[in-house]
Amino acid sequence: MLIIQRHYLKEFFKLLGVIALGLALIFSLLDLVNKIADFMPGNPSTDKLILYALLNLPKYLLYLLPMAVLICSLFIFSQASRRKEIVAIKAAGGRLKALFYPFIISGMLLSIFAFITGEFVVPDFSKRAYELENTLKKKDKKLVFKEGTLWLRSTDGSHVRIELYIPDKKLAKGVSIFKIAGGQSRFYPFGGKSGTVPTFLRERIEAEEAEWEEVRSSKLKVKSSEGIWKLKKVIKYDIESGKVSRISEIDYPYLESPDFFSEKIKKPDEMGLSELYRYTKRLKEAGFRNTKLVVDLNSKVSYPLINFFLMLLGISLPVRGRIGGGLFAAGLGLFISLIYWLGYTLMLSMGYAGIIPPSISAWITPLLFGITAIYLFRKTPE
Repeated sequence: MLIIQRHYLKEFFKLLGVIALGLALIFSLLDLVNKIADFMPGNPSTDKLILYALLNLPKYLLYLLPMAVLICSLFIFSQASRRKEIVAIKAAGGRLKALFYPFIISGMLLSIFAFITGEFVVPDFSKRAYELENTLKKKDKKLVFKEGTLWLRSTDGSHVRIELYIPDKKLAKGVSIFKIAGGQSRFYPFGGKSGTVPTFLRERIEAEEAEWEEVRSSKLKVKSSEGIWKLKKVIKYDIESGKVSRISEIDYPYLESPDFFSEKIKKPDEMGLSELYRYTKRLKEAGFRNTKLVVDLNSKVSYPLINFFLMLLGISLPVRGRIGGGLFAAGLGLFISLIYWLGYTLMLSMGYAGIIPPSISAWITPLLFGITAIYLFRKTPE
């Protein structure tokens, strides 16, 4: 039995490596092709284009791994069933559930691998891909985002720190603006290279919050996107004169529009579980409950788990009867994966909309597939 288990495991992981990495590479290259028109004005080298595609590889590998696991397990055991190998194992007194134990353990390990990839590898590689994309597009890095805190440079050259940004409300809490007099300075708020020390701080502005107010663009002194930021409960420190002013509300037209923030800040799938949890917790403590982030937080755990369930499903279906050749098994795996994707995204959308509780919306489809897979495995004919 041990020799047979090793044989099937070897064939499974060989096929999984080809399909999972192959599909991830194809999608990564398609993403590169989609953006290459934006890169070409900068005349990028081939090495940088290849590096950009490789940096996106872990993200697509994480997304496509469940489908690859299902297709490979269906293919291996449908072929074994077609060649009467399953019948031979039964005739020799072997137990199918014992044959499948290494695959169950492999499914667990693949779920752990997917979780670790989503927690550590994907966020780091996505950050590097974003920085490389800015380099290829010849764009300066104007914004740094971490756990809801923003560091950026305003259009008048001032350094701005936003303690907590709430995208849905277009609201910034705890705004600090540092106006620098003298030479240019490079700003690295979260470590890295040391920048040039500025000449001196001319003025500092502290605001309890900043709210985006829609106005006609013709009224703005500085070009903006159909609105202006209103700083509220403001304290201005004039460093040169030592004067301190308190103002209830002032306009600040030098910050980019919320559209800029939405485009540049990290997406939930680019954050690890710990970072997303801390961001969600900070929003909650500030009195804001972002339903979408709660759903995304739960999906960080539920999505990797489906690898185990689909492995269980992939080894349980072929032994219940002939399901055709390898191509049919691959097509069946693709069809089941499509059903899973549709159900999973539907439940997430309903969670985003608040139709079902956000804390359980990401679990419904994986648990339904899990219950089905466990039932079929328990009913495996011996």
